[in-house]
Amino acid sequence: HIRVNLAQPAGLYVEVSQLYNVIITSHAFIMIFFFVMPVMMGGFGNWLIPIMVGCGDMSHPRLNNFSYWAIPGALFMVFMSALIEGGAGTGWTLYPPLSGWIYHSSPALDMVILSLHIAGFGSMMSSLNFMCTMITSRFYAMIPERMPVFCWSMFVTSWLLLFSLPVLAGGLTMLLTDRH
Repeated sequence: HIRVNLAQPAGLYVEVSQLYNVIITSHAFIMIFFFVMPVMMGGFGNWLIPIMVGCGDMSHPRLNNFSYWAIPGALFMVFMSALIEGGAGTGWTLYPPLSGWIYHSSPALDMVILSLHIAGFGSMMSSLNFMCTMITSRFYAMIPERMPVFCWSMFVTSWLLLFSLPVLAGGLTMLLTDRH
């Protein structure tokens, strides 16, 4: 029964389908770009990785602080985009058929795209910091083969994030320029 309600925007408590789409879009962006990457990776990684590799702090604490100060501004822009005219209610996707001027004439979608750029930039800086910490700041007796699996998982995830986010940023920039 819940799946049927979620599949039909009118069947949910929200009667206006555009408002439903705005809620779904904001929820998706907040969970992926502002919860999973900064909070789960950044929060646990900043606390656990220095302990696990035997160093006092991350390699570049100022870079770390700068990457986290990018997140509140980007999150604020996502929330504010929901208040501009109809909001950025493209559902789960930002592809041009749904994000064109016919459906979204307001700058709400532009704010969401810019906020994703800022959040991605902060995540790239955090990824660099994770990788530098695990490579350069290990305890002298900890060879890479002795590093915990959590550190390796963070390293691989950071590496993948570092090399996939420029592609995502290029795609988002194309969306932004296609709209204008």
